[in-house]
Amino acid sequence: MSMNAGGISLSVSGGALLPAASPALGRGQKAAREFEAQLIGQMLGSMEKTFANLPGQGEVAGEDNYNYLGTQALAQAIAAGGGFGIAKLIGQHLGKQAK
Repeated sequence: MSMNAGGISLSVSGGALLPAASPALGRGQKAAREFEAQLIGQMLGSMEKTFANLPGQGEVAGEDNYNYLGTQALAQAIAAGGGFGIAKLIGQHLGKQAK
């Protein structure tokens, strides 16, 4: 399955959202990007829980799961687009370590 989030195409592979047309990444760069996506996902999840509940709005069955999936897709798209630059910094550091 694939989706487009903010102009970035994503595809679901083994339960994880991955950039559909990303260049071949080394293991370190891939891990750095996934780490940044997890960090962004945690931040977005906290913000979503803080601002999503409106007074007088009732609970909807499955709402938490749906919100979680949307937050994770958004985090993956942000990270795939460069995110906050954390993955790039980690990748540069790992490159220096390898030399």
